[in-house]
This record gives sequence, structure tokens and C-alpha cells, in this order.
Amino acid sequence: MSERFAPVAGRLAAIAGRCLGWRPDEFWRATPAELASVLAQPVGDSPAPFGRDELRRLMEQHHD
Repeated sequence: MSERFAPVAGRLAAIAGRCLGWRPDEFWRATPAELASVLAQPVGDSPAPFGRDELRRLMEQHHD
């Protein structure tokens, strides 16, 4: 690993772990494009994230 790669890879692995719940093996198996796509903010006509009420409704449907 180069001196520049290691610190960046470590930071990205930490972000993937905290924000995405990825374990180290999931991070290292992902391509840079896959990581970028899941970390990218929605743009254009992408659906907005749902809120607490929507989550509650989905959970209630799952338990019925």
C-alpha cells in the first residue's frame, strides 16, 4: 500500500462501517463504484428517504 492509500482506505472503511453497517470483508469486496453509489446523495428524481411514520407503517405491515 502506498503512504496515501492506507489512510484514505482506513477512513473509508470506518465510514462504511459506521454509516452502512459494513463489516471489513464487505468493504474490501466492494468496488469503488459500489461504495460511491451507496454513499452518494440522492439526486434528480430519486425517491426521498422515508421518515419515522413510514418506517412504523412498514414494520406494522411486516408483523401482520
